Amino acid sequence: MPIRILVADDHGVLRAGLKALLNADDEFHVVAEAWDEDQALHLAAKLQPDIVLLDLNMPGPGNFELTRRIIESAPKSKVLVLTAYEENGLVREVIKAGASGYIIKRAVESELVNAIRAVHRGEVYVHPFMMRALLVPPAQKATPEKEPRDTPLTPREVQVLRLIARGYTNRQIGESLKLSVRTVESHRANLMGKLGLQTRVELVHYAAEHKLLD
Repeated sequence: MPIRILVADDHGVLRAGLKALLNADDEFHVVAEAWDEDQALHLAAKLQPDIVLLDLNMPGPGNFELTRRIIESAPKSKVLVLTAYEENGLVREVIKAGASGYIIKRAVESELVNAIRAVHRGEVYVHPFMMRALLVPPAQKATPEKEPRDTPLTPREVQVLRLIARGYTNRQIGESLKLSVRTVESHRANLMGKLGLQTRVELVHYAAEHKLLD
């Protein structure tokens, strides 16, 4: 029996390419496609696929939470994240959320196939380029003054931070909160200045530590 796969990605061309690639192999069968988080959750619960091949940047409330909800509604399904993000902090957060694998979109076709097979066998697969994220603890700051400060954030800054941590782009944050991209960029700069952080990965860590991903 072929491995049943749900492909969830908001880019139609990519979905079509993945479907063609996987269905060309008798070992796999793409049972459905989803282009946003609500549809991905609905189809996962309805079809109970073996694998949910999940983009980390689809429109919706955030894929960390979506991963948890998919696993709750389709407990036998394995979530394999397929993303363009190559940030160590995201690997740890995705696995923590319950995903069984993390592979980057620039991987070659054979790597994706191997990842699907490994996850289907019950293994945790992380693209070799990103494996160091799970083996090496997060780097400590070189000086105490760079540690994140517990500075009070405005409600809007908390909203922006939560969406940044969930993988949203500036454009998607703006669409979600009815803000211009320039305003989102301003909030983002203010967040980093207030918290003494410099990268999105550090913002993700801060959001996780302060339970803003729930």
